[in-house]
Amino acid sequence: MIVNNAKVYTAAGERTAEAVAIRGNQILRVGSNREINRLRRPQTEVIDAKGAAVLPGFNDAHVHVIDGGLALGQIDLSGADTIDEVSARIRAWADANPDQPWIVGRGLNAALATAPQSARQWLDELAGGRPAYLGSADGTVAWVNSQALRSAGITRRGPKNGAIVRAPRTDEPTGALGEGALALLATALPPQTRDRRARALRAAIAEAHQNGITSVHDVGAGLGDFELYNELRRAGDLQLRVYAALAVDGAPSDAELSRLDAVWSKYPDDPFFKTGALAIRIDGPVVSRHAALLEPYADTTVSAEPLVASDDLNRMVRLIDARGWQVMSDASGDRAVHMAIDAYEHAVRSNPAPSRGRRHRVEGVELAGASDLARLRPVGVIASMQPALASPEGPRLDVWTKYLGEERALSAWPFHRIAAGRGRLAFGSDWPSGALSPLEGIHTAVTRTTPAGVPEGGWNPAERLTLESAIDAYTSGAAYASFDEQRKGSLEAGMLADLVVLSQDIFTAPRSRLASTEVAVTIFDGKVVYRRNAKSSD
Repeated sequence: MIVNNAKVYTAAGERTAEAVAIRGNQILRVGSNREINRLRRPQTEVIDAKGAAVLPGFNDAHVHVIDGGLALGQIDLSGADTIDEVSARIRAWADANPDQPWIVGRGLNAALATAPQSARQWLDELAGGRPAYLGSADGTVAWVNSQALRSAGITRRGPKNGAIVRAPRTDEPTGALGEGALALLATALPPQTRDRRARALRAAIAEAHQNGITSVHDVGAGLGDFELYNELRRAGDLQLRVYAALAVDGAPSDAELSRLDAVWSKYPDDPFFKTGALAIRIDGPVVSRHAALLEPYADTTVSAEPLVASDDLNRMVRLIDARGWQVMSDASGDRAVHMAIDAYEHAVRSNPAPSRGRRHRVEGVELAGASDLARLRPVGVIASMQPALASPEGPRLDVWTKYLGEERALSAWPFHRIAAGRGRLAFGSDWPSGALSPLEGIHTAVTRTTPAGVPEGGWNPAERLTLESAIDAYTSGAAYASFDEQRKGSLEAGMLADLVVLSQDIFTAPRSRLASTEVAVTIFDGKVVYRRNAKSSD
């Protein structure tokens, strides 16, 4: 296969070229049209990029793959910033899916300024007798209707749970639920059978291809998901390179952690599916007030507490590090980021370096102090960030300013400061909480605006990245973050043939058009797995 007439961005030493030659599942050569066309044979498939950009296949460094696949069958509420828009999407989905027993939505902006006083009654009117559940983008808040409350056994009399929002005088549930009450709905919602999750995995892979994604880091996956991935791999049907991080809950002992070594032995290094990382959640996002901050939220006197104590975190990270695992710490607030880096420093002082080296990660980094950003490179910590979640839509920006105050809000999502300090960046989406499209994330990182270009000039434009740096974070940076930089993440001879052909040359197009750029062709393992309008010729 040959891809020619392109603006090839290699993400390697020789940064640009015109064409790529592929043999089997590897890149044979990268060079000028003239050089590569000499390799053409009668049977060679040729993809004419028509001057558009060709990049290494995108690598989503923080995603929840099967949950994303499940969400494809639900109402997408992302970007719906008014109750009227949310209502319209619910009605449209309900009309198009009359046989579905539940109305389930994802991506709810729980910080809507015009939120209904009673989510229960509002949803009752929309749902037409069906139970309804709308989950927030970060998975910490839900709005439900009367039928859903009854299915979960939630009434005026009980259960006693502070996360169930109730009317002041009557104790009637309003339909708004906090994170501590969401488990009550788990048994009422349609069950996630193994077959359903397997179908969701295949749907998620197809969605990834449409977005030019050829590799993912599935953060916090379960052992059942590992088995689904491995079944596809053994059958030769896993058309996605997966690095899976197993979730660690609570504060496990050394003996409990040692039992996880068998999982790593079962799923060792492999170009299609592997593990080698454990995920620890320290806090949640700022927009839901679940981020652990060094100073209280601006509109209150309290701050969310970390989900794990510092001493327990230091002990866990030290034990995990000693066994050679990579640690992915979910840390959004500046206190949580500080705790994560402290724990990594503690491990470095306590343990000899593992044979493959250390590449521990902080997932999120929505807010971080200058002194902690300065520690990233010396400690060898990777900042794994989800730039599309920083898109400054009106309600989100208002909430950030309200919760943090203007000064702290302006220091949020410190892309440029990390890059300027020579820290390592890896970009992902947090799908289905965030938009899966890497191009949306790249747009936000480069412009600090919404896809519509708001605010003009960008929100805190000092934190903008160069286009090349943003692409690197979604390709070579993400490959480094999974110990894969020797086989993918750049377009060079001998690397795996994972490429994406875009609809335009994003290097010369106005930055305002980044978010509207489309994926024309996705090539995985040397084969076309997605094609929009690009034509091939013999």
